[in-house]
Amino acid sequence: MTDCLLGTLKRVTKAGAPAQSGFNIIVGDQMDNAIKSVYETVTARDPDQPEFHQAVEEVLDSLAPVISEYPEYIDVVQGMVEPERVIQFRVPWYDDEGNLHVNRGFRIQFNSAIGPYKGGLRFHPSVNLSILKFLGFEQVFKNSLTGLPMGGGKGGSDFNPKGKSDSEVKRFCQSFMSELWRHIGANLDVPAGDIGVGGREIGYLFGMYRKIANEFTGVLTGKGLSYGGSLIRPEATGYGLVYFAREMLATKDKSFAGATVAISGSGNVAQFACEKVLDLGGKPVTMSDSSGYIYDTAGIDREKLAWVMDLKNNRRGRMKEYAEHFDGVEYTESKPEPNHNELWSTNVDVALPCATQNEINAAEAQMLVEHGAIAVAEGANMPCTAEAVEVLQENGILFAPGKASNAGGVATSGLEMSQNSLRMSWTREEVDQKLEGIMVNIHKNAFETAERYGMPGNYVAGANIAGFLKIAESTMSQGIL
Repeated sequence: MTDCLLGTLKRVTKAGAPAQSGFNIIVGDQMDNAIKSVYETVTARDPDQPEFHQAVEEVLDSLAPVISEYPEYIDVVQGMVEPERVIQFRVPWYDDEGNLHVNRGFRIQFNSAIGPYKGGLRFHPSVNLSILKFLGFEQVFKNSLTGLPMGGGKGGSDFNPKGKSDSEVKRFCQSFMSELWRHIGANLDVPAGDIGVGGREIGYLFGMYRKIANEFTGVLTGKGLSYGGSLIRPEATGYGLVYFAREMLATKDKSFAGATVAISGSGNVAQFACEKVLDLGGKPVTMSDSSGYIYDTAGIDREKLAWVMDLKNNRRGRMKEYAEHFDGVEYTESKPEPNHNELWSTNVDVALPCATQNEINAAEAQMLVEHGAIAVAEGANMPCTAEAVEVLQENGILFAPGKASNAGGVATSGLEMSQNSLRMSWTREEVDQKLEGIMVNIHKNAFETAERYGMPGNYVAGANIAGFLKIAESTMSQGIL
C-alpha cells in the first residue's frame, strides 16, 4: 500500500467535525489494518493491473471515516473490490481481403447491488483487464451517485475500429455480439458506447442482438433515435460535466460567465462541453487530439465549434487542421513521455480534461496552479493522477472527480432505459431538464457528504463516500457479501 493511502487512513475526522488544518481523530489500528488488508489483497491477486489498483486506492483513501462510523461495512468493502463476474471471449472476424483476425472480447460485471450492470463498451488496442476493471469499479460509484437503479460494469475489446471499413467494423461487431448476447439483457446488463464505440457500432451490435435473441428490447443504450435512442444522449456527458462544474463554481460565488476554459480532447465529450460552456457565457480556448493541441486566444466560438464537429465527426481529421484553417491559432504537437502536456500551461480559469485516463500528472497540475486555474472537473475517466489531485487540492483548486462530474452520460443512458421500458420518448427539453437535475443532485450529495465527514470542499471524498453508502446499505440489506 502506498504512503498516500497509509497517510490518509491515519488522518480522519468524525462525521460533522469542523474544518481544521489536518484531521483530529485517529482510526483504530484494527480498522486501519482492515482497510490496508483489502488493498494488499487486491494488489497481491492482480499484481499486473496498475490502473485497477489506482482506482481502488482512490476509493479506499476516502472510506476510513465511514468504516470508523460503520465497522460492519468493512465486509462490503472486501466484496466490492472483486467483480461479481469477469467474462472473456474470442472474437474472430474477416477483413475485406478475406484474412482472419482474432481479438479478445471482455465484459466485467462488477456490482449489481442497486440495479442491472450498466457501463460502456470500449474498442481500443489498449483494452485489457486492468483498464476494464478500473473503469467498471469507477462505474459502480458513478452509477450509484446518479440516484438511478443501475449497477456497474464495463466491457470491450482490443479491436481498433480506426482505419477499418464499415464492412469490417460490422463483421467485427456481429462476431462480438454473437458471444456477448448470452451475458446481457434489459434486466441483467445494459452496455452502452465508449471510446471506439459510437452510433455506428451500437447499431451493428443491436441489430445482431435482436436477430439472435429474437426480441426487441432496451438491451443497449446510445441507440439511434429511430430505434429507441434518447434525445440528448450524445450531448449528455459534456453537458453534465459543465452543469456539475457550474455548481462547483457557485460554491465560491463564481460562474462560467466571462471565464476562460481549457478543454482537452475533441471527441463527443469535449465537443458538447465546449457547446455548454458557450451557452453559459464562457470562452473555450483549447482542444486536442492524440497528435497535439490548439490554443485559440480569441476563443472557440460556435462557428469554430461547428467546424471542429465536422472535422472530427465527418472528415475524421486532426486538430492541426484547425490551426491551418483559422488565423491566430497556436498548434503544439504532442510530446512523448516524460515531457509534459503544455496544454495545461495556458492561462485559464477552468480546466476540463476530456481525453483519457492519467493525462494530467503532478507537474501538469502545477502548471494549472501557476497559471491561475480555480477549478478542474474531469470529463474523462480518471484523467488526473493521484499525485495531480493532491497538488490541486493542496493549492485550493476546486476539483471534481470523473465519477461525479462525468456521470451525465450514464445518467442519460439510465433515462434511455426508462423510456425503453415505458415504450415512449421524452422531448429534448424533458431529457435535458432531468439530466441537469441529476447533476445538480450529484453535486449536492458529494458536497454535503464531504462536509458531514469533516472534509469540506473535498469532492473526491464526498463522491466516493456518497456512492459507497448507497451500495453498502443495499448490499447489507440483501445479505449479499
